Amino acid sequence: MMRRHITFVKFHDICNIARNTRSKQMRPLAGETQEDQILMARAAWLYYIGALNQEATAKRLGITRARVNKLLSDARDSGLVSITINPANVGLLPVEEAIRQRYGLDFCICTPALGHDVSGGDSDAILAPFAFRAVGAAAAAHLRRHLSETPHAVIGTGWGRTLEQMTLQLAGVSAPEAKFISLMGSLQSNLSYNPFEVVHAFARATGAEGFFLPVPFIADTPSVRDILLSQQSVQQALALANATTVAYISIGELREGSLLRSQAMISASDLAELQQLGAVGDTNGLFFDRQGKAVDHPLNRRTIALGFEDLRQTCTVALVAGLSKLEAAKGFLASGVARGLIIDGDTAIALSKS
Repeated sequence: MMRRHITFVKFHDICNIARNTRSKQMRPLAGETQEDQILMARAAWLYYIGALNQEATAKRLGITRARVNKLLSDARDSGLVSITINPANVGLLPVEEAIRQRYGLDFCICTPALGHDVSGGDSDAILAPFAFRAVGAAAAAHLRRHLSETPHAVIGTGWGRTLEQMTLQLAGVSAPEAKFISLMGSLQSNLSYNPFEVVHAFARATGAEGFFLPVPFIADTPSVRDILLSQQSVQQALALANATTVAYISIGELREGSLLRSQAMISASDLAELQQLGAVGDTNGLFFDRQGKAVDHPLNRRTIALGFEDLRQTCTVALVAGLSKLEAAKGFLASGVARGLIIDGDTAIALSKS
């Protein structure tokens, strides 16, 4: 049986958990009141620390068992509770080792595979949300270890839903001497997986300092990009980005349903042109082909982000969540930039067989 290690945010003071939710580690849920936060904290404490089952927790709080179930789910989603699973018996070690050796990685971490529980053509759509959470949790566990071993760590971050999930799994982590720095410019929209928001979520969760590139994700023209990069504030941020002790970047697929397209960061014509040039994916807005080489497209000359050669100089950890990213993962790993890979089990199995 797998052991679960539960970490609470200040579980010794339930009222303080709720009071500090808005400004510290937890992410408030829509429509949540302070009374809801206190009840959620009490339910989580009784269930995880007090070892009461859901029925006993419900009786203790004077609410229904269904309400307890919902409160426990909200506690995990908000970051109040983070769960780390002992991987000793997960069973994908042969797959991890095969991928590590094939791509010359220092390490490969696979989350449990869920595909055997899902059938039908929509399996990837069903599994994708689980993949984001699982890879985010595994990456957060890796970050915990790095912060404990390197108090003055400088952490480089990308953007996306997997990075967002990482920020929700750092309950109880304190790293006031660490620094987080975005490795790319920011998006226009105020999304939770925007590079700016990701950095600040990490900083809030750990008590570290947060820094970001004060420029847009994609400049209007290559010449505008050069002007922006020449600014002193940008040069200072880039210097910090080049001093990272570890960098976590997500790998994106290049298709109509990708995040880049759904958020209108690239147009349909951009997508078609990139595909014609052989591009299979991107990371931090840098588009690459099956050999892991940057394609010759104007977007690659307008994107403001740390390039492959800079990423090669640090411990770059690629995060891959979802079978739709298989081809992109293969292309990026072929580049030799990544030293580590954290990937969901279903995609890992497919990668090891392809």
